[in-house]
Amino acid sequence: MRLYVRVKGNVQGVGYRIFAIQTARLLQLTGWVRNLVDGDVEAEVQGEEKNLKKFLIALEKGPLGARVDSLKSQGIAERLGEETFKVQ
Repeated sequence: MRLYVRVKGNVQGVGYRIFAIQTARLLQLTGWVRNLVDGDVEAEVQGEEKNLKKFLIALEKGPLGARVDSLKSQGIAERLGEETFKVQ
């Protein structure tokens, strides 16, 4: 299963992407995360459904210093060949 995720709030400059990477790798998920020019963070993440749910719960909380106002996710087509989760 693969998800596209968009997070709004105070999520840039607070270690949010590093938090996302560490969480995804801990949950054995693959994909990527990046900052957007409007201040949002977006990601694509792939793995087992139970681990994706845990990932979304973690992203809603974020790291210390982050403030998540909204998090939206939607299912998208899976990608083959990814080996890790990284900043894009």
